[in-house]
Amino acid sequence: QVRLVASGGGSVQPGGSMTLSCEISGLTPGTGCLGWFRPVPGERYQKRVVAAVSTGAGGTHYSDSVKGRFTVSRDNSGNTLILQMNNLQPNDTDIYTCAASRGSPWCQYLAPHGYSWWGQGTQVTVSA
Repeated sequence: QVRLVASGGGSVQPGGSMTLSCEISGLTPGTGCLGWFRPVPGERYQKRVVAAVSTGAGGTHYSDSVKGRFTVSRDNSGNTLILQMNNLQPNDTDIYTCAASRGSPWCQYLAPHGYSWWGQGTQVTVSA
């Protein structure tokens, strides 16, 4: 029923920019969070939040490592989650996965296990 399809990944040089998109379908409108995640180092089945945006009153949330460089947003339709990535560095290299939740609008407090629907991920590579 619910699908999230991530796209926009690729390869860039350090200092470059990239925009990731996540197309969402089949999700009942309501309050919750939309987020971007990357794997926890050395933990195959765990994710850590990169950035998230509330569909309610919660605003946005960013990990410390991306503050000031990345911007998370939704397009005007509300069905596309966007991650604008600027000044990319080699340690940003990873698989980025999008996910959605319903319930709490306070995304800064919502752990990855609180997200119910996940996309397939898109590869971002930053190297010289």
